[in-house]
Amino acid sequence: MASFRPVIALSRGLEVLRVINQERQSTVGSLHKATGLNKATIVRMLETLEHEGYVVRRTEPASYAPTGRALLLSAGYDEPTWIGGIAEPILNKFRKQIHWPSDIAVLDQESMVIAHTTRVDGSLLFNRPPGFRFPVLGTSMGRAYLAFCEPAERERIVARLALSPEPWNDLARNPGRLAKVLRTIRNAGFAVMDESYSRHVFGGAVWAIGVPVVLRDRLFASMNVMMLREAVSTEDGARRFVPPMRKVASALAEALGAKLAAPSTLSAQR
Repeated sequence: MASFRPVIALSRGLEVLRVINQERQSTVGSLHKATGLNKATIVRMLETLEHEGYVVRRTEPASYAPTGRALLLSAGYDEPTWIGGIAEPILNKFRKQIHWPSDIAVLDQESMVIAHTTRVDGSLLFNRPPGFRFPVLGTSMGRAYLAFCEPAERERIVARLALSPEPWNDLARNPGRLAKVLRTIRNAGFAVMDESYSRHVFGGAVWAIGVPVVLRDRLFASMNVMMLREAVSTEDGARRFVPPMRKVASALAEALGAKLAAPSTLSAQR
């Protein structure tokens, strides 16, 4: 529970800056329409933001735009930590349901990065902490992400992967075969870990299923379930775990989308 009431002036200033950053070029009228604030208040906020160097005033047309200083406000943003915090209770509950560990991971350049994991500490096979990086085409989560991301993003990722010599990246150098693999993943709705990656990292003892965490057209991340090959076959794992994984991935996406869409304190108090 907060110790003090929110500072309304600060809330209003942040709301104005958020809209300017979104619109890229705003007028007092457009800010009034987007925020519901009266125009006198908006002018005061704009003059303050201009004084602090976060927006610049343009004369033709009369408008305000964000400056490079606004980028400093995102310097501490950590997507894996943000997503991991929201995913933690959902994945922890899922672990109790299926008794196998799960991860949620986000893309970072040419790698996936774990945002949260339910792997048990001390397990040599499953020990991959938050922040651990792993290849896109070698893993179920990476393949699931690549199959369901936007074509332009996929093209950029594949171009980088094609420069990497690891055997699982051979797919990136074979466009026809890669397209077929990704089409199969999209049709099935899930991906599995590459066999060569399983042998290289886990001695072939571990495999995984990955599904996208996507809300309508927005792909946030991907999640997996990790299993021992001797305990669960590929066919049995897909049959048992893909349906509940899809439900969990949907719940994760809804939670992430709701967090992004949550009204600000200012909006709630209008």
